[in-house]
Amino acid sequence: MSGTGSVVGEEWGARAARSRALAVLRVRGRALGLAVLPAAVAVVLYAGGVTGHFTGAGWDTARWVVTVLAGVVLLAAAAVALVVTRARPAATPTVELAESAAPDLYRLVRDLADRLGVPAPAAIALTPDCDSWLEDRTHRAHRLHRTTGGDGAPVLVIGSPFLWWMRVGELRAVLAPVVAGTGPAAHPDIAAARRFVRGLDAAVAVPRDPGLGPLRRLGAQGVGQVARVLLRACREHAAEMERGVAAAGSERAQAVDYGVRIVAQEQVGLAYAGWDRLLTRVALPAWRMGRWPAKLDAGVVSALTELSRRDRLAEGFSSRLGERPACDLLEEPGAVDEATSLLAARLFHGGPAEPGPDWAPVEWSQYPEEVVDRKWRTDAARLHQVLDGLGVAAPAGGPASGATGPTLTRVMAHLTAPRPEHEPQHERATGAEERGAAVGEPGRERGAALDDPGRGTGRDEPEPELLVTAAEHGPEPRPAPAAPAAEHEHAPGPDPVLPAGPEEEEDEDDDEPVNPAAEVLAGALSALLAREEAAREARVTAAAETARATDEGGRAAAPAVSGPDGPLPLFPLQPPRTGRDLLADHVTAMVCCAAVDTAEAAPGLDWLDGPALLVGGERAADLGPRVLALVEDGDPEPLRAWLARTGVRPEKPVRLV
Repeated sequence: MSGTGSVVGEEWGARAARSRALAVLRVRGRALGLAVLPAAVAVVLYAGGVTGHFTGAGWDTARWVVTVLAGVVLLAAAAVALVVTRARPAATPTVELAESAAPDLYRLVRDLADRLGVPAPAAIALTPDCDSWLEDRTHRAHRLHRTTGGDGAPVLVIGSPFLWWMRVGELRAVLAPVVAGTGPAAHPDIAAARRFVRGLDAAVAVPRDPGLGPLRRLGAQGVGQVARVLLRACREHAAEMERGVAAAGSERAQAVDYGVRIVAQEQVGLAYAGWDRLLTRVALPAWRMGRWPAKLDAGVVSALTELSRRDRLAEGFSSRLGERPACDLLEEPGAVDEATSLLAARLFHGGPAEPGPDWAPVEWSQYPEEVVDRKWRTDAARLHQVLDGLGVAAPAGGPASGATGPTLTRVMAHLTAPRPEHEPQHERATGAEERGAAVGEPGRERGAALDDPGRGTGRDEPEPELLVTAAEHGPEPRPAPAAPAAEHEHAPGPDPVLPAGPEEEEDEDDDEPVNPAAEVLAGALSALLAREEAAREARVTAAAETARATDEGGRAAAPAVSGPDGPLPLFPLQPPRTGRDLLADHVTAMVCCAAVDTAEAAPGLDWLDGPALLVGGERAADLGPRVLALVEDGDPEPLRAWLARTGVRPEKPVRLV
């Protein structure tokens, strides 16, 4: 019964896909009919004149007008058809695998195609993402960069994290529905409809080509408008066609490793979570420092193993590591991992296409020294550069008065907000509780943080540079909203101020920042980082233009990767950070530099949270809330208590980059 159901479902999906493909082709036929309609009318008029039915001056004029119109329409239609045919469709940047580099993987895919009764993919490529699909690369521009495979079948694109995290049986089960899609893709109607839609999509992007002149760009814009109209007409049919192809492949794949595929889908979600965490928390800080981790896929295994150790929900996943991993199907897994890691840096950060002095690979064993320590000292140097620009002098008196060089005391003194003489009683109690939690009661602080989830960076905007994330330790408590209002009430002034209502006090708290010095410093930091990022993007754009010019010159060079919306990166990992988050990152870096230089601390790597400070061999997981208290509230006491407990001397100068 199950086999009959699969055949029926497969036939239904294939029939639905073919029906929608014919609908797409009918849109193309209607457009062609409209293009030749004026020419057909002109032929009728000329035939009527020859037979003596359409005679006279009026018919002669009509024949000339329709003839000119038919010529213009035919020329325009020919131009549109030429652009749609010659426009280069978008292709996913991938790392192609030759059969000699992965003979076992090619054998697995061919055996799977034989079991499914479908044509085998023309080639296999890897992408630094947790997904797999079939991609049509039959266009002549794509065939120029192809190394293996035929011209008719699509290319199988496999997510590289799957090869390192999944076992061989799990990979085969996950790829079965994808490989099954080559059957419907081989149908002539579906293949023609896909080529037509991909050509229209490529024609829409032609006006954005930087190599066009003014006249050619004007003509390309007209062609793009026509392509948009045709895309709107066939968009629904194309979407339903792809759904039918997917349904047919899914139904056909149920006969192959169906039970294993259910279990493997859990590993797909886990691999996606680990890959996203590794990119945003671990790889992104290295990319910003001009280093790219050369073994990202191997790092996924370490990150997910660490997750299974921490999270009780992931227990049992690490036991799979004793089975044969799918990366054993490759002849040289290390070289493939390095290639996909470099491609990931290009896609998600916009790094150069080739390694260089300012874009060097880094091994995981060198990550703490090459990335973490260097990043902290670079951020600390930038923070003191901004302080110098604002004219902030070193604090007078105290142990730091005779010290020369950048010190943590200078930063803390600048960010410390002045306290009123008559501090409210409830504010004193809150400060005492925070200091008590900073000295020896981290549990109380963590519990208080759960009362106000609005504080901290939160889960939606993970910051890889922060040593403590909101995902593990939760946000920290905000001071009572009435505290700033109370300060204004007790502040001396020449004129008495009437007590404000609750709504007025809340508005006053929103308008006036708790720590004005931090706001000014955060704004200056944001401006400096914006200038640095603009300079980096200018360098990346210049490198892309150079690569494009080299490729047009005929020499062998990798084509510049560009997306539909502009140059790299195609997929930015994080939204822009706020000035307060940037300031917290830089102050944290300054504290870490002081801890490394004056106490028994060292930079480290946490597979799930990225850069970490190791104090006595253990991760300092309680630093983030104390830095936020200084930045947001201007309260240095929690951080001072932490420095005293760990033996850090803030008055000593630190070494910067």
